[in-house]
Order: sequence, then structure tokens, then C-alpha cells
Amino acid sequence: MQFARDTKILSALLALAACLVFSSPHALAGYPERTIRIVVPFAPGGGTDVIARTLAQEMAKDLGASIIIENKPGAGTIIGTQSVAASPADGYTLLMGTFANAVNPSLNAKLPYDAHKDFAAVALIARSFNLVVVNPASPIKSIADLIAVAKAEPNKLSYGTYGTGTSAHLAGELFKHMAKVNLTTVPYKGAAPAITDLLGGQIQVIFTTVASAASLVAAGQLRAIAVTSAERSPAFPELPTVSEAGVAGYAAEAWYGLYAPAKTPPDIIDLLNKSAAKAVQSEAFKKLGVNEGLVMVAEPPEALDRYFNVEETRWRKVIQDAGIKIE
Repeated sequence: MQFARDTKILSALLALAACLVFSSPHALAGYPERTIRIVVPFAPGGGTDVIARTLAQEMAKDLGASIIIENKPGAGTIIGTQSVAASPADGYTLLMGTFANAVNPSLNAKLPYDAHKDFAAVALIARSFNLVVVNPASPIKSIADLIAVAKAEPNKLSYGTYGTGTSAHLAGELFKHMAKVNLTTVPYKGAAPAITDLLGGQIQVIFTTVASAASLVAAGQLRAIAVTSAERSPAFPELPTVSEAGVAGYAAEAWYGLYAPAKTPPDIIDLLNKSAAKAVQSEAFKKLGVNEGLVMVAEPPEALDRYFNVEETRWRKVIQDAGIKIE
């Protein structure tokens, strides 16, 4: 009798253990078994696309899986982002999130997704910054000069942007607010036409990406006067930050973070996070870091969540104070 009871108890425990095993995320131990997609909500060829492709290449080696990039531009990254929010939470569709993810909730009252509830953070991949550049023939040689000229001749200086709510735009708006100066905003469809007008004297300054300006700065066709990051960049050690050059506390960063749909199993998130951390240590990423002005991070999911919350709060205030709206 005792033996029979013990046998029944043992059988029940084994059955329970089996249920727990097969109902847990670890039942996905074969992941990844098919191609993983990283959705880039921008057109091919831009900085985010290049970073995502490098990440995919390195993570594919580590995971032993095929990882492809799917470009889904449109509506200020909303189209591509929404497609990931609506995808199965199985680890096979990921999003390369950016600065836009943190500002879109403040620019669009009716997003087709919830920036917090519909995504699971995977890894903060890298942070970047903009360069403050002027025409090399300009008398403006420093941030102090820029502020002095702007105050001496209100409304005369203008700066180029690459679209409402972009890092180039909001970096300029933050500068105007913190330096207490007025610069006229001139919108462009991209960096190239803005730089052309800067060289032609139609505008006086741009808060532009490293990728768009570094080669022109090196060739003497543009003059860089500061970086917008909180600390000096190893890529431009001679350039002061805007903060140390006269606007204390100023910092405007771009960033890149990997996301999955909400409810993606934690073990898959952990696996992807560890793979991304290995990827950013690669030689390919080190080279990319120099070319794009990146600071590699690859921190845990909770670090991306914290960073996102701080960015969203900070830029919401800038957007509200400047009265910026998507037309």
C-alpha cells in the first residue's frame, strides 16, 4: 500500500514537472530555428540601417542563424514600428529603435501602438551625438561666438533641420532654449541639401550627424565647433561639448536600441541581449563606431527601459516648450 502510494506521488510529481517544462519559455530551446528579421523604420543606406546591418551580421555569427534587415520607412518611423508591435512575440521579429521612439509619443497624440506596453526591451546598443558645424568662412568659431552673434543680431541666424522631431531639429531647439537665443528653423528633406545650403551661406549652422559631416570636416569644407554629447568624443577629442563651451548642462544624443514585441519569452530576450553584447565588441562595430561617432553600450534590457524613460520625459518638455507639432 505504502509503495503504491509513493509510486502514485512520484508519478504525479513527474507529470507536474513535465508540464512545467513544456509550458515554460525554455520549451523554445531550439531558438532560433528560422530566419530572424530586424525591422529598420528608415530607408536603406542611412545610419540606422548601417548599424542594424552590422549588428545583424555579427549576431548571426553568434546565434548560428540567418538575420535579415527589413526596411519599412514612413510616417516618421511609425509604420515600421507598428509592424513590429503587431508581430508574434516569438523572437523572430525585432525592431531597431532610435531617438524617434522616445519623441513620437510627444509629437503624435494618436500613435497606433503604445511605446511602453507593446514592446520588450532587448538591449541598448549604442549612443551617438551630433556635430555643431558652420561654414569654414564664417566668423563663428565657437559656441560662444554662435551665442554672441545670435544675441547681437536676433532672428538673423538660421539652422537646418532634417524633419520635425529629428535629432538635428530637437538638438537645435534645446540649444535655443538653454542658450536663450533665437535661431530660425529651416527644414530640409535630408542632410545633403542642408549642408549644400550651409556651404552656400543660405543657413549658418547645423546640428548634424557625424556620418553626414565627418569627411567634410576632415577636408576643411565644414568647421565643427562642438559635439552635442555630455562628454567629449574619442573620435573628436579636440572638440568641446556644447555644455563645456558655454551652455552648461546641454546634452543631445541619438541612440539605437533593439526591441522585441511585448510578451516575448524572457529566455529569448536574454539570449538576444547576450548576443548583441558580443556583437558590439567586434572589429566591425569598432570601425563603425569611429565612422558614425558611436559609443558602444549593449546594456541589459532594464537599462534601455530606464534610458528610454529619461529621454521621453526630457524631449517631451522641449517639444511642448517649443510648441512643435507634426503637420
